[in-house]
Amino acid sequence: MSTAATPARTGVVLADLLPASRVRDIALVVGGAALTGVAAQIAVPVPGSPVPVTGQTFAALLVGTSLGAGRGFLALALYALAGVAGVPWFAGGASGATAVSFGYVLGMLLAATVVGALARRGGDRNAWRTAGTMVLGSAVIYAVGVPYLALAAGMSASAAIAAGLTPFLIGDALKAALAMGLLPTAWKLARK
Repeated sequence: MSTAATPARTGVVLADLLPASRVRDIALVVGGAALTGVAAQIAVPVPGSPVPVTGQTFAALLVGTSLGAGRGFLALALYALAGVAGVPWFAGGASGATAVSFGYVLGMLLAATVVGALARRGGDRNAWRTAGTMVLGSAVIYAVGVPYLALAAGMSASAAIAAGLTPFLIGDALKAALAMGLLPTAWKLARK
């Protein structure tokens, strides 16, 4: 097998292309948590919704696909635990587990794991597979976040969908389109 073909094989994620070590894995997990925390500070309020549009979900999905399921889960677990412990890096500088949007953080933890597993199976190697991976990851975030929002805010299911899902679909489509270009391009560069 040629060395140029090695990065494209399934069972490998982008992070695996770096020399293997515990230090690498720790740095990737901490870096993934930090990236998610920084991206969460890009927050735009949505009229009629207690949940802002953030870069947090995009970062969480990129962390999962780039690091794989195990490291992606650990990065988002670190992000969630540090935020609950008081690090002000949830959306808009918030922390703690009392926000009505905390369910989205929990959903991101699960989504990073799912998209990481898909990336190991080649789910980030071309534009269409990447789109499917991102759509599934977003669906997982909403599957946890919207019901949590409904319970935490005392909303009906339809009100939670209107406030916590519908306003974000266009942004999610744009994030998926960005990932469709970014991840396959990273693989093409890695092959060179």
